[in-house]
Amino acid sequence: MEKYMSPQEESARVLVEFMEVAVTSIVFLKGVYPRGAFQRRRYMNMVVHWACHPQLSGYIHSAVSGLLPFIQKGVVDRVAVVFYNAELVPMEKFMFRLAVNQSYGSKVEERDLEFALRAFLIKLSVSETLTKPLPAGCDWEITAYFRALPDGINQEQRLWIPTDTKLWQHPPLITPIKSMSSNPLKLQLYLEHPDPSEPKDHTAPEAS
Repeated sequence: MEKYMSPQEESARVLVEFMEVAVTSIVFLKGVYPRGAFQRRRYMNMVVHWACHPQLSGYIHSAVSGLLPFIQKGVVDRVAVVFYNAELVPMEKFMFRLAVNQSYGSKVEERDLEFALRAFLIKLSVSETLTKPLPAGCDWEITAYFRALPDGINQEQRLWIPTDTKLWQHPPLITPIKSMSSNPLKLQLYLEHPDPSEPKDHTAPEAS
């Protein structure tokens, strides 16, 4: 018998699957790895790039899928793909701001939800002109920002949440990419870049 899923569980499941593809698309877009580290696949009736290197695909899958129970509970505020230089100073952030309506009780139409999320992948595929070149020796990570941490998470789940990247001292420059607003899921995707007046040396570690 197929297990019943609440609207929040169903929306989170579709979103996490989408996020894995979206994060991979962002990493491909930024050219951090050789193109041979990716292969083309179909997803949501469009061609996307999928990581074929085991460590790369494993990191993206484990980080994003680890957020599933927290997204279902509505405690995840943002998920970021952060690119930073050798000094751990963020150079660019792709920010996914999300909200799952915990009081929504109607059935989720998976096809409609996937259609809305597909538009994000289309926008990502043509957003290279909005991004900025990365310096040599840059690295990246997936970071989650929580509204609150639920009770009962174990130490292993906590380990991937902290980050050593550093804070910008001024509000970032924000470039919207795509947004959707429907029940039970709302999602925004935008870019953050450091303000031109941002000092070159940073000392404050970032907390997530």
